[in-house]
Amino acid sequence: MKSKKYKIRNLILASLTIFIAIILLLLFIIQILSLNKYYEIYKTKQLGKITEQIKKEKSITTSTLEDIAYDNGICISIYENNIVQEISTIYNKGCIFSDKESSSKYITNFINSGKKEETYILENQRFRNKTLIKAIKYDTKYIFLNTSIQPLDSSITLLKSQYGYIVLLLLFISIVMGYFISKKISEPIVELSNSAKLLASGNFNAKFTTTSNIEEIKELANTLELAKNELSKTDELRRDLMANVGHDLKTPLTMIKAYAEMTRDLDTQNKKKRQENMNIIIEETDRLNVLVSDILDLSKLQSKTYELKMEKFDLNELIKDILKRYYILIDNEGYIFKYNNSNDKEVFVYADKKRIEQVIYNLINNAVNYTGKDKTIYINLKDETDKIVVEIKDTGKGIDKEEINEIWDKYYHNEKKHKRNAFGTGLGLSIVKTILETHGYKYGVESKKGKGTMFYFEIIK
Repeated sequence: MKSKKYKIRNLILASLTIFIAIILLLLFIIQILSLNKYYEIYKTKQLGKITEQIKKEKSITTSTLEDIAYDNGICISIYENNIVQEISTIYNKGCIFSDKESSSKYITNFINSGKKEETYILENQRFRNKTLIKAIKYDTKYIFLNTSIQPLDSSITLLKSQYGYIVLLLLFISIVMGYFISKKISEPIVELSNSAKLLASGNFNAKFTTTSNIEEIKELANTLELAKNELSKTDELRRDLMANVGHDLKTPLTMIKAYAEMTRDLDTQNKKKRQENMNIIIEETDRLNVLVSDILDLSKLQSKTYELKMEKFDLNELIKDILKRYYILIDNEGYIFKYNNSNDKEVFVYADKKRIEQVIYNLINNAVNYTGKDKTIYINLKDETDKIVVEIKDTGKGIDKEEINEIWDKYYHNEKKHKRNAFGTGLGLSIVKTILETHGYKYGVESKKGKGTMFYFEIIK
């Protein structure tokens, strides 16, 4: 089932129009449909208060009743000694005493009932409206307060007639307001959307700026600009990675092909040269295997599809085993590996042994590639009170301060020019970073120009 698509401008306009329509509906229900009921309640309470006021008076005169009638807009009839006195006011339209037939009935009924107070609702035949009557016996007088409980005032009639104009005016206002509000909100979003489309097409020159004063839109623009910058960096790293991986793949492949052709063309009797060529082919094949393994490891770690296999092991013993792999460099190329265990004893940790081994191995490889002319690498294992620290230091040229944060990127090299690593691949530090962050270990690097670089990580006990 296809979901409907809506433009923000249309949604705002429709929402505002519906809101105004609901207000108008409530206004119609309250002011038009419920007006008579509300008016009846109001008038009933009014006559009730006047009745209490009259009861409290020690004496009631015609003048007092006239004031009450005028102030409250009601009609009053006084029956005494078989004589009906009607108090006329400017509000007497609809009063029951204008209908002689109806008035004589309720007067007679109340007098004969013997009650001191009674309430009636009668139909005024003359004005075709309902009239509320409050009958009171006061000494020898019978006082009848009466008022219409259906609004007959001209202002009420005018309000009803103007309701149609109010509806049209409010709908017009809602459409105009909705248009300008939606325009103010939607235009900067449309601009950001167009810039996002440029970015999606690979144009990293797209600008995410806005003149809108709406805080959320400003925040969206800033977020998209930040995302663009990060994507630009990622794209640059991707291109560098492809170029560098291509370089590292091409070099051993070229050598394998060359030595394979040389071996093919050798005289069958030249076993020594054939053996040398085959050894080089095997070495380059191993280098290819390491590179592919590193790429796969990095991809697996960064996609978080690899689960750590935590176990307890002796870190001191692990480092010693790793250093055995470098005997060929010690014997053939004169490298010196100085390992120092501060306590010279077992150091047990709880971690993923295979991955920690990979971290130490890659850091040593990095030190081998960048150490100084003395070809010395220092490995320190410090068993401190609350943590275990592993340090691996070279004696190379060091790293500039502004480049420290970049060294963990794939194929970063501090000479800004890719070179073939003497040992390992150019992905080592990126793998180290990912493994240590997966473990939650603190790690870092300290470097001084001309004095070498030290990498370290800490395992909390």
